[in-house]
Amino acid sequence: MRGAGWGADPWGSGGWGSPATTTLPGAQLRVWSQDNFGEDLLTNIHDGGIYYWDRSGGLNARAVVLSSLSGSQNAPTIAKKILVSDRDRHVIAFGCDGEFSIGTQDPLLIRFSDQESLTEWRSLPSTTAGSLRIGSGSEIITALETKQQILVFTDVSVHAMQYLGPPFTFGVNEIATGTSIISQNAAASVNDTVYWMGDGDFYVFDGTVKTLQCPVSNHVFDNLNYSQTEKVTAGVNADYSEIWWFYPCSQNEDCSRYVVYDYGQDIWHFGTLSRSAWMPRGVFGYPVAAGLDNYLYYHEIGINDGSTNPPSAINSYIESSEFDLGDGYQYMFVSRIIPDLTFRGSEGSPQVTMTLTARNFPGSALGDSDNGVVVRSATTPVEKFTEQSFVRLRGRSISIKIE
Repeated sequence: MRGAGWGADPWGSGGWGSPATTTLPGAQLRVWSQDNFGEDLLTNIHDGGIYYWDRSGGLNARAVVLSSLSGSQNAPTIAKKILVSDRDRHVIAFGCDGEFSIGTQDPLLIRFSDQESLTEWRSLPSTTAGSLRIGSGSEIITALETKQQILVFTDVSVHAMQYLGPPFTFGVNEIATGTSIISQNAAASVNDTVYWMGDGDFYVFDGTVKTLQCPVSNHVFDNLNYSQTEKVTAGVNADYSEIWWFYPCSQNEDCSRYVVYDYGQDIWHFGTLSRSAWMPRGVFGYPVAAGLDNYLYYHEIGINDGSTNPPSAINSYIESSEFDLGDGYQYMFVSRIIPDLTFRGSEGSPQVTMTLTARNFPGSALGDSDNGVVVRSATTPVEKFTEQSFVRLRGRSISIKIE
């Protein structure tokens, strides 16, 4: 990763006040996890400290170290991730230090507090606090809560953590091995179904763990910047049954590309968009994502790009893979396109350009292309647009691009 700040470059390099950067080989990216404890907030730096922010102190109040709270008893001081179990109100720390070895991190240890308590972490007969240890893998990567359980991901396995009640409080079962997950934020859940990006594969858990068949996996993993995989982040766009993954390509250090799985139609698509974090639709009504320009953006609202000033129309396209006739033994001759589309929701004088591109042999480059334009002419009493567009093209396989 790259570091920035005072002392990062030699004395006198760059202008006064300009940021300096330097390469820090092997340094851990500062990935944060957080969860609500009532109106308050618990937050944790991956492989770092655990902090508590009290809302009653107002927006100017600073978070404090969890173990420094009054009455704190053996609270963990380091963890990989922290969350609050919604069902039973236990604070859970993953990959943390032990009750009797405070300060020494165990990457496979899970500890949970007494019910409804931030400070009581002692495993006593009078408390529901305790600990569990994962039996496979070398470290816990992340954990994700669903309606029924908490999925715990190690570098080689997946485990289900469930509330059992007294005297054991929680139990852990291994549900899959031989899996992987590429980053702490690479998993997303929709109800009780969890999707995640691994190292070379995509996975789904819907009662059992399965590998998703992804026809664009080579495009994603052959162009992934493996030195920056901790930045991979997943998000849910529930209105359109989509799971998004943003990832850094081999030419960039930050997330500049995305791949989307439409679980409603079982289809995949990919593209370019710079986003570093994603929050699904909730109280705000629309998904919110963080851009690399330090702004937050609403998604799925309006038709313009709000990252420009003034906002500009979004030029978008979708392109198919190549199709053929008779496995390519026959040439196709295309003379016209008969469109079947709608401009509903468009403003002004919208138009669509349909481009056909041919290829004559599997090992040859793409050949000739031709396009036709479809223009809306009326909206009432029914929507009317160009009836047919004439093109002239010949090839063994052809792809179509609509923009």
